[in-house]
Amino acid sequence: MSQTLQHRRPSTAAAQIARMPWWLRVLVVYGLARIATTVMLLTLAAVQGPNPWTGAHPGYFDFASIWDGRWYNIVQGWGYPAALPHTDTGQVSENAWAFLPGYPWVVGAVMFVTRLPWPVAAVLVSVAFGAGAALLFYRMLLPRLGAGSALFAVALFCVAPVSPLFQLAYAESMHLFLLLAALLLLINRRYLALIPVVVIMAFVRPSGLAFALAVGLHVVYRWAVRRREPFPAREVAASVTAAIVSGVAGLAWPAIAAAATGQVNAYTATELAWRAPYIGYGELLPFAPWVQGARWWFSTWLGLPQWLGYVTLALLVAAFAVAMFVPAVRRLGVDIRLWLVSYALYVLAVFFPQSSTFRILMPLFPLLGALAVGRSRVYRAALIVVFLALQWGWLLICWGVDGSDWTPP
Repeated sequence: MSQTLQHRRPSTAAAQIARMPWWLRVLVVYGLARIATTVMLLTLAAVQGPNPWTGAHPGYFDFASIWDGRWYNIVQGWGYPAALPHTDTGQVSENAWAFLPGYPWVVGAVMFVTRLPWPVAAVLVSVAFGAGAALLFYRMLLPRLGAGSALFAVALFCVAPVSPLFQLAYAESMHLFLLLAALLLLINRRYLALIPVVVIMAFVRPSGLAFALAVGLHVVYRWAVRRREPFPAREVAASVTAAIVSGVAGLAWPAIAAAATGQVNAYTATELAWRAPYIGYGELLPFAPWVQGARWWFSTWLGLPQWLGYVTLALLVAAFAVAMFVPAVRRLGVDIRLWLVSYALYVLAVFFPQSSTFRILMPLFPLLGALAVGRSRVYRAALIVVFLALQWGWLLICWGVDGSDWTPP
């Protein structure tokens, strides 16, 4: 009898977790990951010296609100400058127009209701949206990977190298939540419901043009396979409308910045100010930034031949293209892969690679679903350990401030 009772008792933590509702399992994973990250951040804060945002040894919330968190705080408290600031040489300098208003306005609303200060409210908003994103990620992957692999993908999502952003004063949590909502709506062919989501998303992080491309490719794909999967006229009209609205939303913020400041290129000139310390000031030429980056990092910084940078860039692009056809990635579905390709093209077109690259690449997170296919316990445990180690490395390099730090997150 004792053996029978022992057999009936849950023998592992995994068995206990399996009996939880799906949403509770996801939130437990998310909570445990946030505890681990909190320990890392507090450890780093304990040795943090004076910096442009805090004094030495700041508390958690103050430490979690440095870097771009201060820019979002400026947007929430003081808005945007009517006249663009300029350097001594007449170039547009760094200013608040680079930071979209969606996230700081939500934090401002929370501050108004709760009377909490900016650092606390901003972190709570990020944590809440991060939890929502984890829940939506699970729902998106469940029909493609099954419950076990979907939950493991969520675990990777929660401990990924840049996952500390889920509890920092950055807009990434809110953006990923909206992106996942948009992807789920796209996958389920709910085009009209998609429209308000992509509009809001475009005012949280620059994403409208990339998502417009993804929806456009989705329309092309559905039209190409319409004989085996009907594509009714009403869905054609709705999906094309969603693509157009997303594109317009992606151009709206630059247009607003131009109208408010009287300078047509106000937004792009502001964004370019952040890459000036690397390659100087210049115009934005589509698909030139990564070529410029390859030249700068390999030739100027490392002192290596320029051609080596170009070859490395070509290999990275080729590797990504091949990855889109790997069975584990194909398993994610056409719509998710179209988003991955669209966003990768967008980043390749406009972003200059530097220390923020890891954060900028965060919307490629659905690829974690491909890593979650392996069922070996050793493989899964090793991957979690590697991700936690990379997370600590990202915090050391990008978040902690060391004097005149040139590695912003």
